Amino acid sequence: MGRYVVRRLLQMVPVFVGSTFLIFFMVYALGDPVAAMFGDRAPDPATAAQIRRDLYLDQPLWRQYVHYMGQIFQGNFGTAFNGRPVTELMASAFPVTLRLTVVAIVMEIVVGIALGLFSGLRRGRGIDTTVLLLSLIVVSVPTFVSGYLLQFVFGVRLVWAAPSVAPEAPFNELLLPGLVLALVSLAYVTRLTRTAIAENTRADYVRTAIAKGLPRHRVISRHLLRNSLIPVVTFIGTDIGALMGGAIVTERIFNIHGVGYQLYQGILRQNSPTVVGFVTILVLVFLSANLLVDLLYAVLDPRIRYA
Repeated sequence: MGRYVVRRLLQMVPVFVGSTFLIFFMVYALGDPVAAMFGDRAPDPATAAQIRRDLYLDQPLWRQYVHYMGQIFQGNFGTAFNGRPVTELMASAFPVTLRLTVVAIVMEIVVGIALGLFSGLRRGRGIDTTVLLLSLIVVSVPTFVSGYLLQFVFGVRLVWAAPSVAPEAPFNELLLPGLVLALVSLAYVTRLTRTAIAENTRADYVRTAIAKGLPRHRVISRHLLRNSLIPVVTFIGTDIGALMGGAIVTERIFNIHGVGYQLYQGILRQNSPTVVGFVTILVLVFLSANLLVDLLYAVLDPRIRYA
């Protein structure tokens, strides 16, 4: 296990370098950060040249990238164009988005797996068809449509939830945004669980467990469910990074000042240090989640062993 973890960590290094360099290239090589700082006004050539020297933008792109990575390892992600350090923006944004992601993941796991299990055990019946139809509808509806609809129904009409989240973003106000953020992923988890359960129900090890006289709940929980959760865990692990980075629409709808909000503002204002810094952290979150998923495989299926 130890050697496997070390090997996976070493494999993550080129992925991290390649993805961050691609992001850095797309932001800095395909745009002009200095011109973005001045907006519609044309900067004085001498001032622009001085800013380029201060920001290390007068160097070749690969030197800029090496310098940037060196600064990152020292905990310096640069300064946003509004004068605030990027780390300060991260300190205010990531806890909010992390709480929102936790709410979404919990809903995704609890509701998605429960519906998938319930549907898979009743394959071909009316409840199975209903669950599949509802999940297909949820996947087909864009997030901005479901978000505004749920905000209007539960936040404005029924007043069961706050239509706008306070700056502190407490957990109780994140339930409705968390549901909006989790809806599409919840539908995918439901369908993945349902398919895996329906296939494994006919597997030899399930028939053997039933023939041995094991109670139905034990067959389902100890044998059927654990082996069926491997593709679901894979999806949820990769979805963690996607939820944290893909919450732009949800955070805009409910006025949540998290990672999605900061990325949106950074892209809108061409704030290069903010965009590159936030996406770099999201890459690390995505890689860590994938490593955790790989390690969970052995817990779910004892047949999996790590050399």
